[in-house]
Amino acid sequence: PFAARLRKAACELPGVIAELTAAAWRAPTTGLWQALASTYRTAHDISVKLGYYDLSSVALDRMDWAARRASDPCLAAIRQYMRALAYFREGEYRIGQRLIAVGHDLVAGAEPTRESTAVTGQLHLGASIIAARAGQQSTVEIHLAEARLCASRTGEAAEIHWLSFGPANVSLHQMSAAVEMRQYDKAVAQAKKITLPPTLATSRRAHFLIDRARSEMETGRTDAALNSLVEARRTAPEQTRYHPGARETITGLVHTSRRTPESLGHMAAWIGL
Repeated sequence: PFAARLRKAACELPGVIAELTAAAWRAPTTGLWQALASTYRTAHDISVKLGYYDLSSVALDRMDWAARRASDPCLAAIRQYMRALAYFREGEYRIGQRLIAVGHDLVAGAEPTRESTAVTGQLHLGASIIAARAGQQSTVEIHLAEARLCASRTGEAAEIHWLSFGPANVSLHQMSAAVEMRQYDKAVAQAKKITLPPTLATSRRAHFLIDRARSEMETGRTDAALNSLVEARRTAPEQTRYHPGARETITGLVHTSRRTPESLGHMAAWIGL
């Protein structure tokens, strides 16, 4: 899977960016600028998954540069969504929420299509997680309801800008919001009801397993938590290795275990504990 080959993709990206940039300057078309903006978005995603947050910020600036030349409101809105999540990771929830609002303003200028509906829905999902971390439960519910409405119109739309948007991703974000609000019993119950569609991106699948592991650990299901982490590692090894949630859960399991099972010892060594 693509997400499990992050380093290989990272090595190939500079060449792709150089070729697309040269082509866009030589014979500029909307399609080429859109492709370049999407490639910078991929560079951002990979940088975040490998923990290079400074590079991810540069990639987002370049994405903005290309998206402006493409005059593509959906790509511009996705960039604001990515920026909002960057501020969310820094604990700047209010700024994150403002950037989501900017994203909504941008996509409101687009034609009402399945693409713009999916982007709108994804903005609501991002807002739900930011609100959850900020402890704003009623705001979480509002954004999840709006996202669910968008998903009912798009169906599973994994292919649209690789956002994995659709009913399944709404369920995943509902569970993630419960984790962020420390409602771990609720998150475990929700995880049991979730069926992941085969079209779901590998990165989202791994994220689900990491969230499930954290909830299982926090509710005393240590064996189940370890199994979820092992499955996440099998699904997307490099993403799991560098994911803060996975590292925190492995650390927590090591501290709470009276004796460290061999598989947990391997996981701890693997992340460098």
